[in-house]
Amino acid sequence: MENKGTDEVEKLKTKFLSAWHNVKYSWALKSKTYFSRNSPVFLLGKCYHFKADDEDSPTESCSTEVCDAPPATGGDDVEAFRRDFASRVWLTYREEFPALPGSSLTSDCGWGCMLRAGQMMLAQALILHFLGRDWTWSEALALQPLDTETWTTSAAKRLVASLEASLQGERPSDPGPMLHAPGAPGRAEEADIHQREVYHRTLVSWLGDSPQAQLGVHRLVELGLVSGKRAGDWYGPAVVAHILRKAVEEATDPGLSGITAYVSQDCTVYSADVIDSHQSCVTGGADALPLTDSRAVIIFIPVRLGGEKTNPEYFSFVKSILSLEYCIGIIGGKPKQACYFVGFQDDSLIYMDPHYCQSFVDVSTNHFPLQSYHCPSPKKMPFSKMDPSCTIGFYSRSVQDYQTISHELSKVLLPSANEKYPAFTFMQGHGRDYNLSAELTPEKREWPFIRDPQSSAATAGDFVLL
Repeated sequence: MENKGTDEVEKLKTKFLSAWHNVKYSWALKSKTYFSRNSPVFLLGKCYHFKADDEDSPTESCSTEVCDAPPATGGDDVEAFRRDFASRVWLTYREEFPALPGSSLTSDCGWGCMLRAGQMMLAQALILHFLGRDWTWSEALALQPLDTETWTTSAAKRLVASLEASLQGERPSDPGPMLHAPGAPGRAEEADIHQREVYHRTLVSWLGDSPQAQLGVHRLVELGLVSGKRAGDWYGPAVVAHILRKAVEEATDPGLSGITAYVSQDCTVYSADVIDSHQSCVTGGADALPLTDSRAVIIFIPVRLGGEKTNPEYFSFVKSILSLEYCIGIIGGKPKQACYFVGFQDDSLIYMDPHYCQSFVDVSTNHFPLQSYHCPSPKKMPFSKMDPSCTIGFYSRSVQDYQTISHELSKVLLPSANEKYPAFTFMQGHGRDYNLSAELTPEKREWPFIRDPQSSAATAGDFVLL
């Protein structure tokens, strides 16, 4: 009887907490992010210039939501930036999904923001892998800006409208209106567009909020249990990097067999380990040979860019990283918030915010709505507010790609006059060659961030201000 009473109390606490988080995180006040017309904007390796051809234009800033730029080069770039940003996959808090492993929680509101940021970075790697950096979603510019109604309510309305339209036969079964746009070229291009939308939808379904989703929050929480993390706990950027690696490595969907992940050790990327990750052996006995470049590799590098605050000497380094097309962004945050950094302008970072509570979407259904997985509104924050604990991500398609990446990054990582220590380094050989894990247990090798239960000190890799 006592156990039953305790269970009822826990259920009530969960319901009250869920209700509070719903109020706190699902209300989205309409706000605009302003960008200078006089400085370039970088978004995951792409550069955009908002300045119009008229050099004497009095307008010095514009919003990407409502911008009265003239139909010149500047205006075209504003639209191109909006399309590019809105095409990135946006993962946020969700509610009313199936209970998470090891708990009765049906929402990640209030604690899952770093997991969501990690999912967004992983989504960008998958976009590069399947669609390429130049891909944009055909409906990106049709997204409505966040209004003063809850985003959850807005998403629900769109879902109902979509279902009604499909029942009445008003919408074609193909993914986007561009597929049947007047004057569209031949069938080959239509087939290509359709195939890209299939990849897009499949990619989002892998990140869905159900136990069956290969890279969904349920799977990430399940893997976190091995490291002592439970649903409702705080996750640091280093912890999430290792969880994402395990999720990608253990994914069973055939579509994910051509990609794997690697996490650096103590801010060091061991080139031989990455090259080994690129290669996989053909099954066939002792004579099996490695297949060169048979897999792409997502490289996660947990770093710390200062002490209590980010060292200003690293600001230019972060800018250089986000200017590279093979960079898949940075997960980290600012005090009390985790977020996904995707670009910058001047001294401000551009990021995607997971702190919106949206309704559960069943991604196992055909033609599930995609709108709530894309964000129409970028946000900015000063570099000075960036938490020093973060994880940087890169996508490497082949061994040759990795050699180019390591060569280019080695130049970026050269010590400056004031900052003698690079954020991370590249080393030849394998990590085991340096005897780093000789005295570690197998569990510690697999999950290096697990704390020693006899030690109360937090590890640097697990530290993050959320």
